[in-house]
Amino acid sequence: MRLVTFNVQHGRTLDSRRVDVSRFADAIRALDADVLALQEVDHRQLRSGRADLTAVAADAMGARDARLSVTLRGPVGLWREGRYDEPSAAPPPGAAYGVALLSRYPATAWRTVRLPRRRGVVWAHRSGRRLPRPLHDHPRAAIVAQLATPDGPLTVVCTHLSFLSGQNAVQARHLVEAVADLPRPLVLMGDLNLGPTTAARTTGMSSLADAPTYPVHAPTAQIDHVLGDGHVVATGPARSVDTGVSDHRALVVDVTLAPGAAPHD
Repeated sequence: MRLVTFNVQHGRTLDSRRVDVSRFADAIRALDADVLALQEVDHRQLRSGRADLTAVAADAMGARDARLSVTLRGPVGLWREGRYDEPSAAPPPGAAYGVALLSRYPATAWRTVRLPRRRGVVWAHRSGRRLPRPLHDHPRAAIVAQLATPDGPLTVVCTHLSFLSGQNAVQARHLVEAVADLPRPLVLMGDLNLGPTTAARTTGMSSLADAPTYPVHAPTAQIDHVLGDGHVVATGPARSVDTGVSDHRALVVDVTLAPGAAPHD
């Protein structure tokens, strides 16, 4: 089965820097994902033509199940924190933003995990000096599905962690604890804003996909990940795909859940 994680930057194209919903749909269709984790997903926002990007992606890939976990409600610039309801098949009312999980296989259960927030620090250069600037990141959450795949049951987690150094690791550890009760095999997919070594060490999971994903034109860093826990292995090398949409590349990997299968070297 093919797993894909993609920070879509609300579907913005690289050349026009505007959202082209048809090009977004073409990009999703070309990825041919069986399970797709999306981050920075707009819902009925003016900047994305008031499109339901989760529904657009679901139609493009032929998803059987798709859910959006809302982290921010309201139009851009007037955002307020989401309510962290359990994911629903019904689209949220009004404008929203969050992370989405889509699957060609049926889901047997869904869950939302709210991630901790705290004030962090970024460093700014002013008058030749490097000074700390306090910053409170926007709300973060994870969406979780238990899927019935042809290979057997699979738990999938999609998230977008904070860009604040240290806070992303705190959120990763919180998320791992929050899904500890769920059945394995489990895959964690998303923009973790962590490098490969830190992502694996913090989560205790194995990387299934190693390829740089950011920035899109000449990627030098991997901050988007597909991590596995349990009997899930890659059957081939991962691909980092420039879709023409977003400032991230999509990360694509084919996996099997068969116990005893040899991982790809």
